[in-house]
Amino acid sequence: MTTPMAPAADQQHLIHPKYRPDIDGLRAVAVLSVLGFHAFPQWVKGGFIGVDIFFVISGFLISTIIFASLEGKGFSYGEFYARRIKRIFPALWLVMGATFAFGWYTLLPGEWQQLGKHVAAGAGFVSNFAFWGEAGYFDNAAETKPLLHLWSLAIEEQFYIFWPLLLGLAWTRKWRVLAVVGGVVAASFLLNVGTIHSHRTAAFYSPLSRFWELMAGGMLAYMRLHKPHMLVKHRNVQAIAGFVLLALGLVLLRSSKAFPGWWALLPVLGTFYCISAGPQAWLNRHVLGSKPLVWVGLISYPLYLWHWPLLAFARIFEGKTPSDAVRAAAMVAAIVLAWLTWRFVERYTRQTTRRPVMVGLAASLVAFVLLGLLAFTGHLKGRHSDPYFDKTAAAARDWSYPDGLDYRSVYGELVYRLGEEGRRKVLMFGDSHIEQYSPRALELSKTAPDRLQDIYFATWGSCPPIPNVIDGQNSICAKRRDEIMKFALSNEVDTVVFGACWNCVFITAPVSPGVPNEGADRFYYVDGKTEHRFFGGDGVDYALRMLEFTMKNLATHKKVYLVLDNPVGDNFGPEYLIKGSRLGNLRVDRMSPTAAWPPEQKALHQRMRELAERAGATVIDPVPALCDKNDQCTRAMPDGTPIYKDSGHLRSDWTRRSASYLDAALTEPKK
Repeated sequence: MTTPMAPAADQQHLIHPKYRPDIDGLRAVAVLSVLGFHAFPQWVKGGFIGVDIFFVISGFLISTIIFASLEGKGFSYGEFYARRIKRIFPALWLVMGATFAFGWYTLLPGEWQQLGKHVAAGAGFVSNFAFWGEAGYFDNAAETKPLLHLWSLAIEEQFYIFWPLLLGLAWTRKWRVLAVVGGVVAASFLLNVGTIHSHRTAAFYSPLSRFWELMAGGMLAYMRLHKPHMLVKHRNVQAIAGFVLLALGLVLLRSSKAFPGWWALLPVLGTFYCISAGPQAWLNRHVLGSKPLVWVGLISYPLYLWHWPLLAFARIFEGKTPSDAVRAAAMVAAIVLAWLTWRFVERYTRQTTRRPVMVGLAASLVAFVLLGLLAFTGHLKGRHSDPYFDKTAAAARDWSYPDGLDYRSVYGELVYRLGEEGRRKVLMFGDSHIEQYSPRALELSKTAPDRLQDIYFATWGSCPPIPNVIDGQNSICAKRRDEIMKFALSNEVDTVVFGACWNCVFITAPVSPGVPNEGADRFYYVDGKTEHRFFGGDGVDYALRMLEFTMKNLATHKKVYLVLDNPVGDNFGPEYLIKGSRLGNLRVDRMSPTAAWPPEQKALHQRMRELAERAGATVIDPVPALCDKNDQCTRAMPDGTPIYKDSGHLRSDWTRRSASYLDAALTEPKK
């Protein structure tokens, strides 16, 4: 994600490649793909491959400089790294400074501490390792980490340390450079495809499994210098092949696929072919070399840096995914800020030869490391410093599914698995109200490993495990559920545990005065060609009868459980304790230990208990662990620590310690 390279008067040894506008155009394709994916993932589903395009471009340009310099006056490590400081640090300093200052003013204590950690990691170019350690489904939504995107910059900088040393060694020892490079590329690629299924997060963030993408650009640089005849025979064909591969990547790839893995070959080879075609290929000259794309390519580095913090802060302020209009405005602002950064910061620092500027840039990154560590350790507090913010923020982040679970493909659908030695196979089937119990299963794997069953989690948010129920806002729910239902009916499963946010799905009365239950309004039951709405119709009755029929059918030849719902509603969510504006006065209310169990939820609870008993299913009831005889239900510990993550989900820490009511379904009985 570096800016274009051009000769500078203070560089005596480094030889720079001739400027190619088509490469700036390729940068534009990369950065626009990333922006499209981050801002509008529903439209640009494969846009994350823009990072891989950047990797190949960077590897090509850096390697061209190194190879040409080694064959010329010699390669100077000092000049090389000084040039990296001038190119990388100015825009990075500006974006990190703005993010850090705005974070101090607006973020809650837990968010502020996390930002401090990310600032220190970003300034030290180890962000990929920081995010690798945090990776998880609800570890604090990725969309709320303003410096998440610096992971790719960290990998590039780590490459810039390793790559010149390897090439310098190969050159000094007179090794066959292409063979050395090819061998390392092969090793890195094999590590990538070998770990993508077993250690997916590592394969994504580890430099060892990503270096092959930058080194592919390095191989191309060597071939252009020493074997150009292999690259220029069919320029237009190569350019077309490159465009096709990149287009396939944008269209076919999804974040749910095992990426990078083999799929990364699409953007890597596509970029390889586009660059190798040269600036004279028709597509490169007239499309990539067009003025609009070249202009975007020139500002691509600061544009990449600015876009994500703007989106992340919008997500933090909204408390949910911002509207299309807000995201579009953020992208316009990113373009403006990127141009200003390029025009008034980058152009000056690229041209300056003043040593104090270089020293100041290097010192600024060291300062950011120190400031970030002070914020992370609590020695530098943000503006919102009430310690009770920490309790509510920690509760909101306390969701660990699917951490600790392995994933498998079952009937073409992704499921998660724990344990392989259990005598019986247990299918946990439902939505996030089943997911919330994965920490309890993991706890049992440590405290009772000899009794743990072989457990599968087949879950999707807001997707109740009832045939013929359709979610109007989730078009793929029915297909996924129906495939897993085949798995539940098969001889591969011994026990099926049904669970969902039944209160969200079935209660059609207002949750708050005058506010309809938007959850129930989404669902309807399909009987032949007739749609029975849940809200304002008889769909709930149809759905409950189908759930009873399904469990009764399964109970004839396997064990069936029904997990009843925990109380839900605004009174249980810690997010509702925070009042005011992040930009103004913000306060946090204290949570009392209990809240009333809504009567309509209690009525549904009893109805589903009776339904399960008629079907021959065993009831798993969380209410005795949460509520007293007066229907007052726990929402916080005596010290005010919430036990809910939000208004509907129990937090992982609580289910890990206290959801023992689930144990009978997950373990063998004690002997």
